[in-house]
Amino acid sequence: MALDIRPTQRRLLSRVATYVVFAAFIVLLLLTANWPRIGQFFFNLDVARHLWPGVLRAAFNTIWYTAFCFFGGLILAVILALLKMGTGPFKWFAIVFIEIFRGLPAVLTLLIFAFAIPIGFSVRFPGGTIGAGLLGLLLVTGAYSSEVIRAGIVAVPKGQWEAARSLGMTNLRTTLTVILPQAIRIVIPPLTNEMVLLLKDTSLLYVVGATVMTKELTLFARDGMTTYSNPTPYIVVAAFYLLITIPMTSMVARLEKKMAVKK
Repeated sequence: MALDIRPTQRRLLSRVATYVVFAAFIVLLLLTANWPRIGQFFFNLDVARHLWPGVLRAAFNTIWYTAFCFFGGLILAVILALLKMGTGPFKWFAIVFIEIFRGLPAVLTLLIFAFAIPIGFSVRFPGGTIGAGLLGLLLVTGAYSSEVIRAGIVAVPKGQWEAARSLGMTNLRTTLTVILPQAIRIVIPPLTNEMVLLLKDTSLLYVVGATVMTKELTLFARDGMTTYSNPTPYIVVAAFYLLITIPMTSMVARLEKKMAVKK
């Protein structure tokens, strides 16, 4: 006699079976792993001790580069979003700018600003190659964030525009004091996601080179791997990335939940 299993029960049994198989696979891996070798090559405490305090400087640089590119890119994004929503040549300038910097790989943009432009036009950016790379990353951030800002502006109810105009406000004042604050509030969660992605994209700065004082986390890990012939620096740096990104992603989740409740 066939068992009469409801669809919900079938889905539950399938989920439990998946968890059991996955758990069994993990246990098998744990039992067959060569733990002494893993400890020697990936969790070598002697190597980890030699990474201090350099890894703290690299973490600080990563956070500083992220903040600089994000807030600079945010200002640029607001300008580009407003230009794109306008008319005339400024609109087309914004469209071309956004399409170029969204279309090019970020690493290629960094190389252009760090090497091609200084060589081709005999210019030197403040901060050397790192400064040039940060400028390139800032422009890429601005191009991507501009579409987020524009979506936020469009999401503001049209009644807000009409109410401001009825009070005699100019278009510029309406945009800056009424529309933009509401648009920024709407797009805080996606902008925070952009910041998390940007923090990881700072690892691309390794292509432009760095000094001991300007290394970010990924380059620091690569140099540590070369120095000690051991991948422990990558594990340490990965832990630092998680210590930074996990609180940021949890903050995004809380913001999205808060925004959903208010809607």
